[in-house]
Parts: sequence; C-alpha cells; structure tokens
Amino acid sequence: MLGIVNRVFLGLVGLVLLVLGGSVLAVGLGAPVPSWWIHDSKHDVLLSNAERTRWRDDGWWWPVVIAVLAVLLLLALWWLVAVLRRRRLAEVLVDTGDGEGALLRGRALENVLTQEAAHIDGVGGAHAHLKGRRGAPEAHVRLALEPHVDPGTTLADFTAGPLTHARTSAGFASLPAEVRLKGVKHGAERVS
Repeated sequence: MLGIVNRVFLGLVGLVLLVLGGSVLAVGLGAPVPSWWIHDSKHDVLLSNAERTRWRDDGWWWPVVIAVLAVLLLLALWWLVAVLRRRRLAEVLVDTGDGEGALLRGRALENVLTQEAAHIDGVGGAHAHLKGRRGAPEAHVRLALEPHVDPGTTLADFTAGPLTHARTSAGFASLPAEVRLKGVKHGAERVS
C-alpha cells in the first residue's frame, strides 16, 4: 500500500513541477503568456522589490521562514530514507568455519524457509522474509494453518524443523523469528 501511495504522490508532484517548469521555460523563451499566468511578460520577475522586502523589518519573519524550511527539509529527508531503506536483506553472511565468510542470497534462505514451512503437516501456505543485518538476520514468517491444526504444535514443528535447519546451515548462533499464524479460510462447498 505504501508503494502505491508513494508512486501516486511522486507522479502528482512530478506532473505539477513539470507543468510549472515547462510554463516558466515557455514564457521565458518568448511564448505568449496565458491569461491565467501570474506574470505579464517574460521580463517580469517572480517577486518584486517591494514583495521581497515587505516583512524584512518584522522580527517574526525570518524565524518563521527558517523554521518552515527546516521542517520541510526534515520531512523530505525522512521520506527519502523511508523510500530508500531496504525492507529485505539482499544477502546473508554465512560462517564457513575457517575464519572467512561467504555471502548467501537472502532470497535463497527465504525460499528454503518458505518451502520447508509449507511442508509441515497442517500448514496451508507459508511466506518468509529476512530483515535485520546480514550478520544477524531476523526471520519474519507467516503461516496459514488448516482448521484442524493445533497452533502450538505447528509452531513447535516450525521451530524444530525449518528454523533450526536454516540456523544451523547458515552457521548462526541464533536466528530470531517472528511467526504469525493465521487460519486458512475455505470457501463453502456444495454437498449433493
């Protein structure tokens, strides 16, 4: 959902900036000025001398301008970090036992966890992804359980099976996991 909101917001902001920038460029190159345009000619300035110096002598003006710009800068930086932050681990550092290390694709370990978890008795579907640092990953797993399954037993089977296999095969001292259990919803079937 956040990705859709980001794309729509970026698209709208980009469209507005493109229209405004293109209009300024067109007027600056000598295109006829539209009736809705805020200036009269290509030699008109954005802010006149009177508009620029209007509040200069008021003591509140510059602190408010600086505060608003600082808040906008912080919001823009927060948004940039949120967009660029990786949601998943691209690679995991595996201990090879010889003092060196090897890199394992994060997706490969996620796929193994997902496939092994899906084979547990009573699990209708599974999905796993890794977060954290590449030397200390954390598994986030969703298991869809069949109606007849005891969640405690399934969780114990997952911990003893796929999670332990992933931890030992990658050589991790621990592999913390957040497991979310959800019941599978079956559609109604007609009995005749």
